[in-house]
Amino acid sequence: MNTFNDDDLSPVESDKDGLTELDMDEHNQQGLAVMLGSMQCRLLIVDDDHVLRSYLKRRLQLDGCMVDDAPDIETAKRRLHEQTYDLIMLDLKLYPQPGYDLFEYLKEDPTLKWIPLIVLSGSKDLNDKVRCFKLGADDYVTKPFQYEELAARIYSLLKRSRNFEQLAFRDPLTGANNRRYFDHQIGLELQRIERSSVPISLVFIDIDMFKYINDTYGHHVGDLVLQGLSHMLQMNIRTTDLLARFGGEEFIIVLPGSTEEQGVRSIQMILDQAKSQPVAQYDGQAFSVTFSAGVAQWQPGMPIKEWLRLADTAMYQAKQQGRNRVLGAHNSNAQKGNKDIYIIPVQDQKKKLLLVDDDLILRSIVVSQLEHLPIEIIQASDGEEAFQILREVQIDICILDSVMPKMNGLSLMAILKSDPQYSQQGMKILMLSGKQREDDIVRGFKLGADDYMTKPFSLVELEMRVQKMLK
Repeated sequence: MNTFNDDDLSPVESDKDGLTELDMDEHNQQGLAVMLGSMQCRLLIVDDDHVLRSYLKRRLQLDGCMVDDAPDIETAKRRLHEQTYDLIMLDLKLYPQPGYDLFEYLKEDPTLKWIPLIVLSGSKDLNDKVRCFKLGADDYVTKPFQYEELAARIYSLLKRSRNFEQLAFRDPLTGANNRRYFDHQIGLELQRIERSSVPISLVFIDIDMFKYINDTYGHHVGDLVLQGLSHMLQMNIRTTDLLARFGGEEFIIVLPGSTEEQGVRSIQMILDQAKSQPVAQYDGQAFSVTFSAGVAQWQPGMPIKEWLRLADTAMYQAKQQGRNRVLGAHNSNAQKGNKDIYIIPVQDQKKKLLLVDDDLILRSIVVSQLEHLPIEIIQASDGEEAFQILREVQIDICILDSVMPKMNGLSLMAILKSDPQYSQQGMKILMLSGKQREDDIVRGFKLGADDYMTKPFSLVELEMRVQKMLK
């Protein structure tokens, strides 16, 4: 094992077979390397000991991490403004400024204060440990330490941070970013824009007559409409744009690199699509919506509150002028155009997920939510089509609607259970239903379902359940 202390921070060597302990460790820690590599993280090491920094940087890079290092506090501050880091490792005994100074710096910056931090210190003094935890440290590792333990602690902190981030920054119904995430990111976006001197615009969107939808068809249909419009918005903006659900039926989009006029044109294209294509379907009825939107371009020195007010006011004016339109804060005329729809293709991955539902819109939304997972998604519109696929392809997870034409999900499960010829060994089944019928749920579990969700469901919760089934 590799251990370090303040006097000798070199890896201990073994002359057996001419291999150092580092060489043996690199062959024996493949499992940990895979876990760390899967996090796709960027780390910052702040330590004035060149030997330790170089060793940790090399080992972590071999384990699939992107790693930067800094020998002092000022270099660390510069790195923190040049890159976005997932975790910081900090030595306390630095020169000329002690490591404690970085705690204060991180605490005062709202964009940095939540980065997980591990203290690496030769001090075993209880007061030092208590002080670090009070200042915001997430972990404290005492030198000498073993690399394997440090790597495991890094992985644990990163995984916990990602889970908290998903719960804290994602809207559970639509899967879009929430207002908290918007508030966290907008300052970073403006910093980037100020450095590059390019335009940036903000869009406020409010679904027209949404209360009527809820009152007439029920909140479950309203939830499906929110999910559908959120999906349509996400599919028609760029990867550099930021979409968030701002609350209720309101969404907000940040368009880096776009002027107000360009923003109006882009959102008008999406509005034209929303009017012509349904965003939701329930019990055989399709639902299309319109929305009112306001677009405002940020000007240097403009407070964020004023920027939001301008976009919100333009949206309100669109409502007052009859709804179903997009207005710029400095231009009262909506502009129209055409836009090609780009759907991200499902990539070939290791495990196979079969999505069976007669609702094309819902299938598209679910695919969009799950396509980043290490799975290949196969779609079927009814039980008969799914049955043909199951006869030919080994499926790992099946998301199955219980009510469909031709052959419903319960009938399909009954066939699979009764005829060993079509048995899918190890396949996990997640049942979906538009109505919470207890007898259907009980029957589904008896036929082999592993989980059950009622429409409309939380896309974030669906993703978490699928991830659990993948393990």
